[in-house]
Amino acid sequence: QVQVVESGGGLVQPGGSLRLSCAASGILFSIYTMGWYRQPPGKQRELVATISSGSSTNYADSVKGRFTITRDSAKNTVYLQMNSLKPEDTAVYYCNAHLFVAPRTYDYWGQGTQVTVSS
Repeated sequence: QVQVVESGGGLVQPGGSLRLSCAASGILFSIYTMGWYRQPPGKQRELVATISSGSSTNYADSVKGRFTITRDSAKNTVYLQMNSLKPEDTAVYYCNAHLFVAPRTYDYWGQGTQVTVSS
């Protein structure tokens, strides 16, 4: 059974920092591309950052230079370090595990963790 579990969300003041964690089990973690997505209130889910099995990273323009995604395959965990947080970063943050092996795509999602940036 595959499980993807996020943690680390909470309330933080503008300019503050948070680190999100996502632990995955039931998959061969090292071959999956891991990603963080977010869904702001009243908006659609959007990409935040991804990290490939080879640790290549990709970021949304809105978070470049502020957020850092890393992975620890020994712990089957991916992290999102968020610095210089802004009120517009407020959202539910979701972790995703993605693998494409033709012709199948495998996608697993966590339940999400709330991040609120407010004074």
